[in-house]
Amino acid sequence: MKQDQNERLTATAAGTPMGELLRCHWQPIAGVDELNQRSTKAVRILGEDLTLYRDLSGNLGLIDRQCPHRRADMTFGYVEACGLRCSYHGWLFDRDGSILEQPWEETVNPNRREPVRIKAYPVREMAGLIWAYLGQGQPPELPCWEPFTWKNGFVQVVISHVPCNWLQAQENSIDPIHFEWMHANWTIRLRGEKGPYAPRHQKIDFREFDYGFTYNRIREDTDENNPLWTVGRVCLWPNAVFTGDHFEFRVPVDDENMLSIGWFFVRVPHEKEPFVQERIPTWYGPLKDEATGEWITSHVMNQDFIAWIGQGAIADRSKENLRSSDRGIGMLRRQLLRDLEAVARGEDPKGIIRDPERAKCVPLPVIDRKMVIDGIPLAEFITPKRRHMRKFIFQYGQPEHVRQAQEAALGVEVEIGSYLQIDEGGRMASGPSKTK
Repeated sequence: MKQDQNERLTATAAGTPMGELLRCHWQPIAGVDELNQRSTKAVRILGEDLTLYRDLSGNLGLIDRQCPHRRADMTFGYVEACGLRCSYHGWLFDRDGSILEQPWEETVNPNRREPVRIKAYPVREMAGLIWAYLGQGQPPELPCWEPFTWKNGFVQVVISHVPCNWLQAQENSIDPIHFEWMHANWTIRLRGEKGPYAPRHQKIDFREFDYGFTYNRIREDTDENNPLWTVGRVCLWPNAVFTGDHFEFRVPVDDENMLSIGWFFVRVPHEKEPFVQERIPTWYGPLKDEATGEWITSHVMNQDFIAWIGQGAIADRSKENLRSSDRGIGMLRRQLLRDLEAVARGEDPKGIIRDPERAKCVPLPVIDRKMVIDGIPLAEFITPKRRHMRKFIFQYGQPEHVRQAQEAALGVEVEIGSYLQIDEGGRMASGPSKTK
C-alpha cells in the first residue's frame, strides 16, 4: 500500500476522508451504566474533546468539552432539569447546543440575550451502550443488531483504551489465520508447553454481505459442514467484529489511540428462565499488569491488543508483505477506499440504514444460533465443551461484583481464570496464570 493511501485510511479528524466516513455511522462511546454512576463524562472521539451527560430529566447530551464563554471544562458542569450548566459562570446549554441561560447578562440586560451555541451531537442509548452521531445532516437509523434483541442472557460491556490506530484492530476482524497462531499456539507456549500445536487451517474464504464480510475457515479438525465454514464470523462494517456471541467495536479516539468497546452475551440455562437483566454493567479492562508493568497476555483480546500495539501507533503499510492469507485484508481496504469515494460524491457508504423498519432488528450470521436463542439445559451447560460460558476468557480484570452478577444469572459458579487455562476441548489446562 502506498503511504498516501495509508494516511487516507488512518487519519480520522474532522475534514479528513476517513474522519468523514466514520462520522457517517453511529459510534458507541460509553456504557449506559457509566452515567448511572455519575452525571457527566469526558469523551474524546475522532479527535474531538466532548462532554457526555444525562440531565435531571433523564435526557442524554453530548456537547463540546469547552464552554464557549471562557473555555471552562463542561465535564465539571452540573446537570439541570434541562441541559448542562457550566460551573464557572453558570451558562446553561440544552442538548441541541442552544443556550438557555446567561445569568449575569440576563440580570443586567434582561431584554437581550447574545446568540451563542455550543457544539452538540445527537446521542442515543441502546443495548447498554451510548451511541453518538458526529456526522453532518440527517443521521441514519441506529441499527438494532439482532443480538441486541436476544432474551434470557447476561450482558456486560467492557472498554479498554488501546494506544494504536483503529484500522489495525479492524483488520484483525478479517484475519482468520491469527486465531491459529496467536490464540491457539501462542497460548500453548505461554502455558509453558512446547506442543502439540493446534490444528492447521486448510481453507479460508471471505464473503461479502450488506453489513460487512464474513471470514470462513476449515481446520484440520473440521470440514465443510462445520459452522466456522458454512456461517463464519462477521467483520461488521465499518469498525467492528461480531463472533456469534459478542461484538467488539474499534472506535477512534484520535489517530494513535482507540477505544475497544466490547458487548458480551451469555445465554442462561433453561433452568434460569425467564431471566431479565435490570442493569448491564460496564467495566474497564487494563492492558498492563500493575505490579510488573508488562502487557497482559492471559485473555483473548489482551493477546489481540499486543499484536495491534506492536504494529506501531499507526502501522506503516508501505512496508508490508501481504500473502494469500491476507486476501480479506485487501478486500476490507478496497471497500474502505470505495466508501471514501462514495462519501466524497455525497452518497451513503456501505452499511448505512435509512429505513426505520429495517433498522429495528438487523439480522447477522450467527454460528450457534439455536443455542443463543433457544438456550440449553443446565446438564449441557456444565459440560467441558461449554466451559468458556462459565468464565470470562475475553479480557483480564472482570470485577468481582460483575462476576457475582453473572454467577447469579447463570445459576452456576463463574470460574476465576483465563484463556490460558482452557484447551481446545474446553478443559482446564495446566500452566501458570496470574489473572482473573
